[in-house]
Amino acid sequence: MSDHEDDVEVEELALAEDDPMRKFLPTSFGKQDRKANIAAQIEQSKRAVEQPKKQKDSGEDSDSNDSDDSDDDEDEYPVSHELVLKTHERAVTSVSLDPAGGRLISGSLDCTVKLHDFSAMTPTTLRAFRSVDPWNPKASAASSDSHPITHVQFNPHAGGVFLCITAHPQAKIMSRDGDEVTTFVKGDMYLRDMHNTKGHVGEVLSGTWHPTDRNLCVTAGSDSTLRIWDINYKRSHKEIVVFKSKAAGAAGRTRMTAVAWGSGQGGSSVLVSAALDGSLVMYSGNAPYSRPAAEVRNAHTPNTWTGGMDISSDGRMVVTRGGDGLIKLWDTRKFKEPLVQVEHPSTSDKYNMTNIRYSPNSTSIITGSATGHLHILNPGNLRPELVTPITPGAPLITVDWHPKLNQIITGSANSEVHVLYNPTMSSRGAVEVMSKAPKKRHIDDDPSRTMDQTLGISGDSIVVPGSQVPGARKGGVTASGKSKDPMRPQVQQITPFMRSQQDEKYIEQNIPLSKMLHEDPREALLKYADVAKSDPMFTNAWKSTQPVTQYADVSDEEEGPDKKKVKR
Repeated sequence: MSDHEDDVEVEELALAEDDPMRKFLPTSFGKQDRKANIAAQIEQSKRAVEQPKKQKDSGEDSDSNDSDDSDDDEDEYPVSHELVLKTHERAVTSVSLDPAGGRLISGSLDCTVKLHDFSAMTPTTLRAFRSVDPWNPKASAASSDSHPITHVQFNPHAGGVFLCITAHPQAKIMSRDGDEVTTFVKGDMYLRDMHNTKGHVGEVLSGTWHPTDRNLCVTAGSDSTLRIWDINYKRSHKEIVVFKSKAAGAAGRTRMTAVAWGSGQGGSSVLVSAALDGSLVMYSGNAPYSRPAAEVRNAHTPNTWTGGMDISSDGRMVVTRGGDGLIKLWDTRKFKEPLVQVEHPSTSDKYNMTNIRYSPNSTSIITGSATGHLHILNPGNLRPELVTPITPGAPLITVDWHPKLNQIITGSANSEVHVLYNPTMSSRGAVEVMSKAPKKRHIDDDPSRTMDQTLGISGDSIVVPGSQVPGARKGGVTASGKSKDPMRPQVQQITPFMRSQQDEKYIEQNIPLSKMLHEDPREALLKYADVAKSDPMFTNAWKSTQPVTQYADVSDEEEGPDKKKVKR
């Protein structure tokens, strides 16, 4: 074959440059890869607020040379860009990331826990892949059995489960997919001595995980107790710490509003808790917990809610945020007076779960404010190093700083979750989401195009003849729960009596030897016939002294000597 035969010329359609037909002609053939402009997407997520510089002490020199050096040495924080998640309907009260940083959970006053996966989100699909109501998982909306979520926290040692605390006496352990793993038992409210109850008898207010043991967690309740649980054993707490308040009079009970568990020196741990009477108590992380190692009365103003508390990574410093508008720094080695205290407006009047956290390396302290600003404080003098608005006008309730991602997560009263990051300092997480190509919108993503909005059914669904006649069928239910639709069966109402009835699965899990109810008693006894014969337990003492029973060989035709004659 000659060379000129290999060269194939394709005749192009002769159209003018301004011909309107050109916009209908393809520019290329085959599937085209959609490449994202990553730089533009990240630039679009940049926060419009100008980041203020690190504040200086008034006594420092203000020369130009010194200021240039300080700018070079100035700490940078991952707050230049943000990713906003609007998946809740009410205030976000708690946020947490798993140890790997791939999954984010958020709890809210709308009684739901939202689960977000960074690997599944794109810049155009910022939504939760699952919404769970811990106390009513099958319901599509909050019901009377639902409770507001006050605290969620992933297990820092194993990201497969997280601790979920609601306005209820029972805390839950749930899997990273939102399934219930364990529900701790509720105590007997009629017992006076809290040492004899197996669980909380009042609302659980706070909780956290053990700093080193993956199977232990602690919960603080309104029954004046701290209870340490083994997540593999739900029927009773492992240890109990009963705090007797000196300010509560003869009753000695007060609410335990916050608890923190940190690693101490020499491999030990320290357990610190705050009470509603203003007390701050510290226990050794190892049992027994008969009395506190240190106690500070009136650490905060009595009857004000101290909801924020955290322990530094070395276990030496404790920071508390009280409802009296003060943030205080404590030294566990001299646990008598605060080292430093500063004023900080409180939000405990509406959101008593507002927290305060140490940064991963304990070089900073972060917390929110009633004005919606994020405050990054110096861990030595509690002075603000950075104050930046996140949700102006809406209180900033919860904050968290992930060590691996180097990203700050916040939750606000306007139901928004903000993930703050810096493209050069942060890794994965929000950076990974903004580095993906936007998902192409499909017609099925718009329910208005695939659903009949007047009927609320799909266009491809089977419609019974005559069902669409006006007035033929009525929707809804009556006050008694009976359906207005005559063709629809009545929905069974769940009464309090039915809730108290224990089903077969509950009996098998919680009542020992319950499976013997379905076993034949004769077969159960015959299983031990050979063992009883070879090794008798109760008749072994006189086994060799018993006479041998002998029976006379009498046929049926023969009459015995004592057989009586029948009288006629």
